[in-house]
Amino acid sequence: MTKTIDKKWWVLIAIGTGSLMAALDGSVVNMILPVLRDAFKSDVAAIEWVVTVYLLVLSGLLLTFGRLGDLRGHKSVYMWGFGIFIISSVLCGAAWSPTTLIGFRGVQAIGGAMLASNSPAIITGNFPAEQRGRAFGLASTMTYLGLTIGPSLGGWLTQAFGWQTVFYINVPVGTLALVLSYIFIPQDSPVEGGQRFDLPGAAAFIAGLTALMLGLNKGADWGWTSPAVLGLLSAALILLAVFILIESRTPAPMLDLSLFRVPLFSTSAACAVLNYICVYSLIFLMPFYLIQGRGLNPAEAGLLLTAQPVLMAITAPISGLFSDRFGSRVPGMLGMGVLAVGLFLLSGIGSGTALWMVALCLAIVGVGTGTFISPNTSALMGAAPRSRQGVASGVQATARNFGMVLGVGLAGAIFTTHLAENSINALYKGIDMGFFAAACVAVIGVFMSAIKDK
Repeated sequence: MTKTIDKKWWVLIAIGTGSLMAALDGSVVNMILPVLRDAFKSDVAAIEWVVTVYLLVLSGLLLTFGRLGDLRGHKSVYMWGFGIFIISSVLCGAAWSPTTLIGFRGVQAIGGAMLASNSPAIITGNFPAEQRGRAFGLASTMTYLGLTIGPSLGGWLTQAFGWQTVFYINVPVGTLALVLSYIFIPQDSPVEGGQRFDLPGAAAFIAGLTALMLGLNKGADWGWTSPAVLGLLSAALILLAVFILIESRTPAPMLDLSLFRVPLFSTSAACAVLNYICVYSLIFLMPFYLIQGRGLNPAEAGLLLTAQPVLMAITAPISGLFSDRFGSRVPGMLGMGVLAVGLFLLSGIGSGTALWMVALCLAIVGVGTGTFISPNTSALMGAAPRSRQGVASGVQATARNFGMVLGVGLAGAIFTTHLAENSINALYKGIDMGFFAAACVAVIGVFMSAIKDK
């Protein structure tokens, strides 16, 4: 029994190390965009695609690789993901132009999708239901640790050794995670190995979700009523409708639509989207407030922003342990409620707000988010049968990315609308209204969490 328990926790360490790598990469790359712009003598619109292409490719492939894990084994797909991520990180560091960096980031996103869409399934398969919430909480802690140390580590590496090192750092961390995964994650047999992969469904989903994500991502920049954005959103609706039609008629669909007839699964997925809308609205707005509004430098702003992920890291495993005993409904409601309070408080900040008060509001948001995420993830994964764990992992990861784009799109639209007023208080008004809208979304999340059946 002791040996089984030990190996089970080593599986979690392997998954957590991979989560740390992915979080480090995401937080660092976002921070060094101005450095990349200067290094390549490029404009902001072009260099922004270093982040955008990763998001688009990742979002489009999550469900595909989750289903592939069900058919080929989650460990196999997960290990291949590490290989692709590590090699593409080296290529990113060696990029000689914005175009090559953007291309290599797209390849890196393929590896990231293989990791993100199978790690929850591996945790679910190696932990019993009564320990699953704690396991997801501890895995989340590793993600938040990466988000916490990423900006400061990336800033130091960039200043001391150049921007290339923020990609090369993935090599030792990723190699460690790869070795741990190879040794400790048991080889799982494909649960439906005799079935064919749903290629038409995958193609329709990738095309539809990419069009939707791109339209939402660029809505604020291109104009929500511009022909390009309206065309993308229209194409997305048509392609996703075709995807649903294909899935309803395919004997072995990529996405089993019957999963959404399970109330706990569908409500957990919807709650995940709402939570990430709130979180990424904050991530988008706070740098404008701290750097542009309050005059902090990036290092000072980054230090203040760590109040949120630090509290998330502390709260997530505790909340996961609570949900193992009492279910996901109560911590879900509590987490979204605390998140709403933090966002409502942030909707009142201005030029004279004490910075300690801002840090306190961020800490409250961190407590709310950490309380919510691990119980909700455990509920979503637990509601799916073993043969659909990869699909459930893909749904969870897709909900995160979909909420991220919606959050940035919502906050960006509100913020830029108020900036157009060209008044003295336009910046603060736009930020405050963005936080208020996110708080209203969190309130909806409270009621959505309340209707869970456990």
